[in-house]
Amino acid sequence: MNTTSTRVAIITGGSRGIGRRTAERLAADGFAVVVNYARNEAEAKEAVDAITAAGGRAISVRADVADEAAMGALFDAAEEAFGGVDVVVNAAGQMSLSPLVDLDLEVFDRMFRTNVRGTFVVNQQAARRVRGGGAIINFSTSVLGLLLPGYTGYAATKGAVEAVTRILAREMRGRDVSVNAVAPGPTATALFFEGKDEETVARFAAQPPLERLGTPDDIAEVVAFLAGPGHWVNGQVIRANGGLA
Repeated sequence: MNTTSTRVAIITGGSRGIGRRTAERLAADGFAVVVNYARNEAEAKEAVDAITAAGGRAISVRADVADEAAMGALFDAAEEAFGGVDVVVNAAGQMSLSPLVDLDLEVFDRMFRTNVRGTFVVNQQAARRVRGGGAIINFSTSVLGLLLPGYTGYAATKGAVEAVTRILAREMRGRDVSVNAVAPGPTATALFFEGKDEETVARFAAQPPLERLGTPDDIAEVVAFLAGPGHWVNGQVIRANGGLA
C-alpha cells in the first residue's frame, strides 16, 4: 500500500486525445503523472506544460509500448521521479479500418503490435510494479458490441485486450490492485475524425440516446473513477458510449 501523500500515474499515449485529457484529469485529482509518448515530443511537452501550469506534477518519457525494455525503463523513470507507481492507464493504440477481405496484413500486424502486444507488455510491467491500492486500466472499444463492418481487425485486437483485462484481474488476487478496461463509443478525437466526412460523423453522433459524440472529458471521467479510491469495481469492461449496445 502506498503510504506517501502523492499517488503516481503512468499514462501511455498520454500526449494527445483521450490519453492527454486523462493525464490532465488525474493531475487535477492530485496524481503525479508520467506522460508516455511514442513519437511526438512537442505534443508530450505541451501536455506536461499544461499540467505544470495548472499546479500539477508531470514528466514525459518516450517509449514504445510493445518494447519490453523500453517499458521497463518507463517504469524505472516513474519510480525515480516520483517514488513508485499506483495507477497505469494504457491509452496507446492504433486503429486502421477496412473490411477483412481487403485489410493489408502488414497494417493488421502494426495494430496487433501496439494494441495487443503493447497491452500485454504494459500490463506485465504494471502487474509487477503497481503498489497495493492501485489500478490498471486498459482501453477497449464499444465496436465489439456494435459489430460495425470495416472494424474487423481493430475489434479483434480489442477483444484480446478485454481477455487480458478480465484474466489479469483474477491473477492479481491478494495484491489489492484492480484491473479494468474502458470501452469508448464514438469519441470526438483526431483518431475518430480521420477519414470520415461530415455525413458519417453526423450519423455516428445521432446513434446514442444522448444524441452526440463522446468527448475526451467524458472518457477521462470514467478513468478517474476507476483510478480513484472507490476500489470495488474490478475485472470489468465499462462501455462508455452514451447508451449504445
